[in-house]
Amino acid sequence: MLSKPIQSEFEARLLRKPSEKRYIVLYEVIRQGIAALDFPAGERLPPTRQLALVLGVSRSTVVKAYELLAAEGYLDAKVGAGHRILPGLSQKPMQLPTPDHVAHLPPLSSTGQAFLSNVHLMNTAEEKSIAFRPGLPPLDIFPVNQWKSLSNVYWRQIRSSELNYSPSAGLQLLRQHMASYLALSRGVRCEPEQVFIVSGSLQSLFLIGSSLIEPGDGVVVENPTFPNVHSIFRSLRAHLYGIPTDQDGLIPEALPDGASVKLIHLTPSCHYPLGATLSLERRMRILEWASRHKAIVIENDYEHEINKGRGVIPPLFSLDAEQRTLFLGTFNRLLHPAIRIGYMVAPPYLVKPLDAFMKHSHRFVPPSLQLVFNQFLEKKYLYSHVKAVREVVRERQTLFQQEFDKHFEGRLRLQTIPHSLHALAFPHPELEDEKLVDVLHKGHISTHALSKCYVEEPKRQGLILGYSSVPKPVIRTKVAQMSALLHPYLKSL
Repeated sequence: MLSKPIQSEFEARLLRKPSEKRYIVLYEVIRQGIAALDFPAGERLPPTRQLALVLGVSRSTVVKAYELLAAEGYLDAKVGAGHRILPGLSQKPMQLPTPDHVAHLPPLSSTGQAFLSNVHLMNTAEEKSIAFRPGLPPLDIFPVNQWKSLSNVYWRQIRSSELNYSPSAGLQLLRQHMASYLALSRGVRCEPEQVFIVSGSLQSLFLIGSSLIEPGDGVVVENPTFPNVHSIFRSLRAHLYGIPTDQDGLIPEALPDGASVKLIHLTPSCHYPLGATLSLERRMRILEWASRHKAIVIENDYEHEINKGRGVIPPLFSLDAEQRTLFLGTFNRLLHPAIRIGYMVAPPYLVKPLDAFMKHSHRFVPPSLQLVFNQFLEKKYLYSHVKAVREVVRERQTLFQQEFDKHFEGRLRLQTIPHSLHALAFPHPELEDEKLVDVLHKGHISTHALSKCYVEEPKRQGLILGYSSVPKPVIRTKVAQMSALLHPYLKSL
């Protein structure tokens, strides 16, 4: 029956396009499902009344969507027989060449092979389900009309002479505003020339790693940390040292002495995924260690606006008297992931190498996006949105915890993290978290496995759950569904 996949995709798209007419959203869901072979030819669509009940919309909404699909030749509608998908409309998937067919082609480079072999470590951004995918902000409260208005102004005023190549590191106007913004909001004082406008933290890490790492170089990471972080450093063929953490963040005593280490990657404001804040005393000890080992420090401030309320500890960038620290941030976790805008503040000696890498690879973030974001920042829309996000995140975290405790009754222990977009759930130690993730995925609920975050053994089992993008009614429904899906697998703690 097609009701469940249609419902799952309809809810996900509605969160991304809350102002879109419901029948248009439903029409697009079904049309693309047919084109992608998800809904096969000859299959009968759910009756209009039944689907309307499942989706929580009026019957006329479903009727309009079906009429559009029938008018475009996707459906055959007969009285008494319902609506069936017509044959010959699906796009056949591209046939990839078999190994026999590529034997006469050159092999991948060792770097290409390394990236291919490590891509499984990453938590991909392709899951369709919003609940309970980590790392998403409250998508439904993004000020679409403000952004649309700023975009319209840009395209009305743009001159043809400005539709040209832009500086690789970013538009000077935005770099100046970002330097001022970071000085006020984070105490990071830098020159505009040190600020690079990027598509997100992963691009920053790729550029830094490509500029500095030779195969075999040592890279220190927190254990656990973002799977995407150790995936990219492994792919650059670095030797990773996973350093354990506790309630105060990375443990300096565990840092390798006498090893050849080029980089150390940290999430000091809010350690990912466990949530600890790195103490001031430990920050100073880590900088001393980096100085002795001539290592570069990467300070990844990935949820900078959300976790700002956790107290004022100066960033490593500001404490570093030797200018060996890079400061990274992204607005994708605050606004929405489709925006693709972040920043990297580089020490002076890395400015030219990083600019050269951008010129050779990513070129630049679209200037239209940079200028619209600059206006969003200048007109204080960002500050208003931050305030709204914090309030919504608090409300949804409270409700999520209440519903979770009610439905799981101790079979999963929930740990919420103040001023963060995710929570952790710990099952009985005998259970493998990746199995639970797979069970939930088949039920159209997205979670991430805590064990994937570990570089070194032992790997703790747990689920990383993102609740902040999920409206309250959906939280109630999805937590109940999650409990039903996991019931056969869970034991009391």
